[in-house]
Amino acid sequence: MIKKRIKTLIKKFKEYKIDGYVIPKNDQFFSEYSEENRLKTMTNFSGSAGYSIILKNKNYLFVDGRYTIQAQKESANNFKIVNYDKILNCDLFKYLTLGIDPKIFTYEQIKKFFYKYNKIKIIETNLIDQIYKKKIKSNKPFFSLKNKIVGENYKKKIFKIIKYLKKNKSDFLFVTAPENVAWLLNIRGWDNPNSPIPNCHLLIDKKKNLYLISKKSKTSKLIREKKLKSSQIIDPKNFKSLISNLKSKKVIIDKKTCSIFYEDILKKRCKILKKEDPIYSLKSIKNKREIKNMINAHIFDGVALTKFIYWIKNINKKKITEYEAQNKLEFFRKKNKNYLFPSFDTIAGTAGNSAIVHYRATKKNTKIINRKDIFLCDSGGQYKYGTTDVTRTICFSIPKPKIKNIFTRVLKGHIAVVNSNLSNHTSGRMIDLKARKYLKEINLDYEHGTGHGVGFFLNVHEGPQAISKFNKINIREGMILSNEPGYYKKNMFGIRIENLIYVKKNKNKLCFENLTLAPIDKDLINFDLLTDNEKNYLFRYNLNTYSKLSKYLTFNEKKWLASFIQ
Repeated sequence: MIKKRIKTLIKKFKEYKIDGYVIPKNDQFFSEYSEENRLKTMTNFSGSAGYSIILKNKNYLFVDGRYTIQAQKESANNFKIVNYDKILNCDLFKYLTLGIDPKIFTYEQIKKFFYKYNKIKIIETNLIDQIYKKKIKSNKPFFSLKNKIVGENYKKKIFKIIKYLKKNKSDFLFVTAPENVAWLLNIRGWDNPNSPIPNCHLLIDKKKNLYLISKKSKTSKLIREKKLKSSQIIDPKNFKSLISNLKSKKVIIDKKTCSIFYEDILKKRCKILKKEDPIYSLKSIKNKREIKNMINAHIFDGVALTKFIYWIKNINKKKITEYEAQNKLEFFRKKNKNYLFPSFDTIAGTAGNSAIVHYRATKKNTKIINRKDIFLCDSGGQYKYGTTDVTRTICFSIPKPKIKNIFTRVLKGHIAVVNSNLSNHTSGRMIDLKARKYLKEINLDYEHGTGHGVGFFLNVHEGPQAISKFNKINIREGMILSNEPGYYKKNMFGIRIENLIYVKKNKNKLCFENLTLAPIDKDLINFDLLTDNEKNYLFRYNLNTYSKLSKYLTFNEKKWLASFIQ
């Protein structure tokens, strides 16, 4: 099927006078998770980030270090797999004319990747949609969140944007990232499979006038609630008309999510200022109500995960597959009335599959979990109201000393992150060094970042904050991040320990506090490698986990969880 689709695409090159076609992972809303996945349609690659370039005689798939093994398995029959870094002005397709869809690329992207050696041809119609277009199921309307859930009225948030526009001497902000529209208006939607995202854009001026760029069918509840008037809803087809009626104005656009399509419309009537949407920074700082709701969501999630770990280690005596294991975890999550759906596709990998950082088992492609295997489970949930993301690595028999030692070094890095003195290590880059320290002592490392920002009942991955080699954003009170060092031995095993953490002020000092509550498999720990401080940390963490979760557990589950307090 993939070969047939590639051939069909190549036949179109002559008609459009191009030598190749570029296919990104993102859709027109630049969403991480989307109903539309043209990259998978053409390559079979199911990861969350990547680009494909299909030429007349050769096909390339660009992915980062998280997906190298996965891409080889899923796409190597038809594509040359290349590290993502190599796409930067690479000369693999020197002097060729590459076709792109202007709705799914920004000028920043094509300038960064293609302008040095290539000609870019804008093709208004998407060529992949001509070959295969997935039917989008969701037509549910957007809905509002109450102030007691989000902790801040949307009118106060709008005032912050007005202040920002005046400070930057601009007339409009064009908000193109749907998650930022969601935060600003305190709305959510059903347009993405793993995030409560309302697919829409927003134009806001310094006089508080709002125009929501969306299909009217999605906004019926917002109009009924009198959050917006019908005249403020602009169908995407009518965006050009809206802009043509503006007098010459200064518009701020987000350079990472404002597509070529929208930028071209705006620049015909307006002076454009390219910046990062200020909502990213505002959204990254959670207020006290959001933190409280996230804490509650993690108690619900911790109960489900603890019951699952107890079941898979102690109760289940059958040989089950990875797919059956992830369904069992979903079963435990669904027992809670506040649970809605996964915050991403569960990663449940055993043995060699656990070394694939973003592996996904399916009913047709799954492996039996053997008792001598290491099993890695990375999963999360969207709750009313909160977002979770947690990874636990589990063993079912006495592991080899080498594996225990590596696991313990990963754990030491994990503990070092959460115990960071944020007065001295204010950026994610500095904290990332601490996470890798103990692995690097024995010349080991991992290719992904140590942590990503997390949204409040929004995207499980959000910026600008992160714990990675390159992130220089200051860590501030109210930020939520993941803490997930790991190690992966190709075709052998994978190890990752992930908690969500948030930044709180304690006696005028900033520190991390765990949100995630779930046991870390003590059978994988070499306690001789831990310092007294690290052992004390584990004791306090396990005691806190037990005190928060025990009342929701059965007698046997409680007894088992209590055994971690040592």
